[in-house]
Amino acid sequence: MTDARIASALARAQPVPYWLDQPAAAPPEAQGSLAGRATAELAVIGGGFTGLWTALLAKEADPDRDVVLLEARRVAWAGTGRNGGFCSASLTHGLSNGQDRFPGELATLERLGRRNLDEIEKTITRYGIDCDFARTGELAVATQPWQAEGLRETAQIAARLGAAPRLLDADAVRAEVNSPTYLAGLWDAGGCATLDPARLAWGLRQACLDAGVRIYEHTPVRSVTDATSPSGALTLITTNGQVSARHVALATGTFAPLLHRLRYYLIPVYDYVLMTEPMTAAQLASIGWQHRQGVGDSGNQFHYYRLTCDNRILWGGYDAIYHYGSKISAAQDQRPATFGRLARHFFATFPQLEGVSFSHKWGGVIDTCSRFCAFFGTARAGRLAYAAGYTGLGVGASRFGARVVLDLLGGEPTELTELEMVRSKPIPFPPEPLRSAGVQLTRWSLARADEHEGRRNLWLRALDRAGLGFDS
Repeated sequence: MTDARIASALARAQPVPYWLDQPAAAPPEAQGSLAGRATAELAVIGGGFTGLWTALLAKEADPDRDVVLLEARRVAWAGTGRNGGFCSASLTHGLSNGQDRFPGELATLERLGRRNLDEIEKTITRYGIDCDFARTGELAVATQPWQAEGLRETAQIAARLGAAPRLLDADAVRAEVNSPTYLAGLWDAGGCATLDPARLAWGLRQACLDAGVRIYEHTPVRSVTDATSPSGALTLITTNGQVSARHVALATGTFAPLLHRLRYYLIPVYDYVLMTEPMTAAQLASIGWQHRQGVGDSGNQFHYYRLTCDNRILWGGYDAIYHYGSKISAAQDQRPATFGRLARHFFATFPQLEGVSFSHKWGGVIDTCSRFCAFFGTARAGRLAYAAGYTGLGVGASRFGARVVLDLLGGEPTELTELEMVRSKPIPFPPEPLRSAGVQLTRWSLARADEHEGRRNLWLRALDRAGLGFDS
């Protein structure tokens, strides 16, 4: 594929997230910002999936509970409206990562994760949320022989847990999705759904409003302080007001942590996505994809891709970009070099789609931690609880995170609060300049492993021994 052809395919791509730029599904009218003083029993900071689920679950459990949600920009503006729309049952970013980190409770985490996905589906149905939810499952594909061996190992872990994903050879996987690059596949038919993440968030927002949650948008929280009132409430200072709340749920991901300790556990990693124009019937027939699974390849630097309801292909991943000092800025949402690389990989995977153009290109930050799945905690004598660090798999796991946050604020032991996953913390990242140097060395080492049959160099092996390793 020539550089000119790549440039042509990207020429008309709009530099905005597709999910936030659909004429048939415009964002809802903004809720007003907070001005003055307010009180609440529970204040939720952040209008992404974790915050929305926390507010809604709190009201479902107790309709009389006084809940307020504060969002710095608009609901679904950040990672919630920029992701690929994969809603996975996995709470541990895959079976292999779960086996490495929580072997003693992996079966429990898998059970809880499947139940969590079931509950998400029931909630969407109960509130009539139109978000194109489809329980399509997920297909992991191997494009190198060493990756096929990894799929077999994952299948063995699943079998020990009582699951039965389908292990596919080259002919069988190409019968599902036709790419000449595929050598093998592993299809988990029930463990993942695809959906429109922005419309899910807007639907949850409306469900919260209908339940009586007060939502203030364009209301950034500047600080959380201890109040001097006898009630022991916390005070949330916003740009033009303040909220006094008995309990606080912090759900801001990697954006400007209001709790200082989170700066050591989280880094913002930029991920980038392309969206094609709708496929013609002939183009779609050329790749098959009749079961419309979400797909991910099995390299260390991996792609994820899926069909939308109007037969566009979302294509993302591969590059994971960290900027020195954990810098986040709107300018970094666009990265031409990565978009060109993604487009080239797209046409290498589907050469039969020569001539397809891209309609949208965008990026956004993932709240990444060193164990690659969410972590939890409390502060302010248990009056504040948080969940963060989903590392790209938060669409589904955020509901579980919200349940954990509410249980932690409840103050009594539960099945969730007793989990090692909830009680433990990831290894913190070092300060700069070691942080940036470590991230860049790891990215280089993972790329080298992909080029050398998956063989991990001394640096990656050291990370594995330290409990920081990850391979996809």
